[in-house]
This record gives sequence, C-alpha cells and structure tokens, in this order.
Amino acid sequence: MTVTLADVAARARVSPATVSRVLNGNYPVAASTRERVLRAVDDLDYVLNGPASSLAAATSDLVGILVNDIADPFFGIMAGAAQTQIGGPGDGSGRAGGEKLAVICNTGGSPERELTYLTLLQRQRAAAVVLTGGAVENPEHQAAMAAKLAKLADAGTRIVFCGRPPLPEGDALVAALAFDNRGGGRRLTEHLISLGHRRIGYVAGPRERTTTRHRLEGHREALHAAGLGALPAGGDTGGTGAGSGGRGADDDPLVVHGPYDRRSGYEATLELLRRAPDVTAIVAANDTVALGACAAVRDQGMRIPQDISVAGFDDLPFSVDAVPALTTVRLPLFEAGARAGRLAMGKENPPPGGIATIAAELMIRGSTAAPRG
Repeated sequence: MTVTLADVAARARVSPATVSRVLNGNYPVAASTRERVLRAVDDLDYVLNGPASSLAAATSDLVGILVNDIADPFFGIMAGAAQTQIGGPGDGSGRAGGEKLAVICNTGGSPERELTYLTLLQRQRAAAVVLTGGAVENPEHQAAMAAKLAKLADAGTRIVFCGRPPLPEGDALVAALAFDNRGGGRRLTEHLISLGHRRIGYVAGPRERTTTRHRLEGHREALHAAGLGALPAGGDTGGTGAGSGGRGADDDPLVVHGPYDRRSGYEATLELLRRAPDVTAIVAANDTVALGACAAVRDQGMRIPQDISVAGFDDLPFSVDAVPALTTVRLPLFEAGARAGRLAMGKENPPPGGIATIAAELMIRGSTAAPRG
C-alpha cells in the first residue's frame, strides 16, 4: 500500500502542512518537530514526489552513480565512463533528447551514507542507479541494501552493479558486472613465485570489503598451490579485525590491512619490513597503495626491484609512469563503466543470468624481478 503524506503526519503527530514544510525545507520548523517528521518518513519509507515533470511518469530523468571516493581514479574512471552513456550523446544543440542527468553520490566508504543516497534517489524517482566498487560484507547492511534496492526496482528504477558482486540475497538487479579480483590476485602472486620469490608481503585493503577478500584469497591460493602457505578456513582473510578500514595485524604476519590509500601503503610496508625483514616482494591492494609501498621501500634505503619487488592492482593511469613502471593487474575500468551506463539506460541487454565476470589482465613491468642471491 502506498504511504501518503497524511500517513507520515499521523505517525509524527503533526499536521500534513508541517510535514510538507519539513520535506520542502521552505519554512522554519522546530528541530524536535523536524526530527520527528524525518523519523516517521524513514519508518514508513515514504517517497516524496519528485519534480513536477516526473509526476506523470514512473521515473524521472535522474540517474545516480554511487562511488566510494570520486577523487580515487578507480571510481572516477568508472563514473566518468558511465556518464558518457547516461548523459549523451547529444547533438550539440543544448536540447535534451532522451538523455538523463547523472548525479555522482560520494559515500566516503560509509555503509550508512550508501543507504541514505539510495533513499534520496528513491524519493526522486531515479530512472537508474549504478553502484560501483566493492561491497561491505556485513549481513545487516546487506539485508538493508537488498530491501532498499527491491523498493527501487519495484518503482521502476534500473539497478546496475559495476565492479562489485551481487548481494547474497536479492534479485532486484538488472545486472552485476563483477571484476575477477580473485583470479587477478592469484595470477599476480603466481608471477612473483615464478620469479623465485618465497617470502611475499601483502598490503591488503579494509577487511570488510569484498574486493579485499577476493584479492587476498587469490594471493593465498597461489601461495598454497606452490606449497608456501595454507588456505584459511572458509576463505576468511584472517585476523582479529582493526575496526572499519583501520590498519591492523592479521594472523598471517606477512599481511597488513589498511585503507586503499597511499599513506596506508607506506605505513603498512614499514610494518611488514619490521615483522619480516627477509621479504623479497610486496603485493599492494591497489596501485595507489603500491605507490606508498614504493616510497617506504626507498626510504629504507632499498632499491626496486633489485632489493625488493613491488606490485599493485587496477592498472590506474599513473602506474605505467611510476619509476620503475609498476607491475599490476589491469581491470578494464572505463569499459566496465561504459557498459554499466548502457545497461542503466536500457541500451544493452543484460548478460545471461544478470551476472558477468570481467577478466583481469596481468601487466608485467619493471617493478618486479627475480630476488637477489
């Protein structure tokens, strides 16, 4: 049953006019009253009518693209590519001709913010939502996400995942374009093992992210196959946890977790070198982390790759310009983002079963070599 403004007013014990004032933000309302109204809106999952042009249609001309950090090239490339398919092509006349307005929603990696943006897009009757990057592996959040996406889909919003696997439960997706992070991680470590490396450090991403788990699982699969380590039970990344995205110890002394940023790469590499001075190679969670790892190695008076090899993941634009150029795993970020945009616009048919695994390619460059001795 559709929830009305009157239902919200009754729940909040205010007049419909007060609810309207709170939601429109065009009239001063006491803070306690405003909070009561907003709580009723959330409890009832009330969807505010969007612009007048959308009232006669199931959806508006709005498309939301959710990213963790638009300043991170990983997300910026995918979001930009998706927007090329959502916002155009136009004819240069300045007139709208079937295009949609793409809005970038920067979550900062916050699960709560992710849900908030989805609610806001629901209220605006968004035509489509594209969610990029790894998902948070928290059962409560996953359940909340599944419920929210189902409501969006029921209202006619097209849901596309780009760079993240589908939720364990929930069938609201048009498509999920998932990168082969596990396979890429495995091939990268196999390359290092083939060069003769036996003590390989790993700077992992935040524990709660699917991307972190899959890349680390691939790394450990390669070590296990070479007789250099045991697979953790159930594919768990191990460790006691260090909070949301925090850097901390892992049961494996050769693994340190942290955020996907340069500072984490630097600090985690120093920690790895303190724990295991005999490591001959370091695998970083992504290319940005790898830059921090390279800086830490150099600050310790070591050369890359003569004294220690360093490898990254993603093949971001700067990786080939690093000195030496960074061995990494290429993910087709632009191609995936553009495909997600086409799927969101209904320009391309979904893959069979709605799920497509996008291959990762090993890029061997100068930052890795056989260990000395």
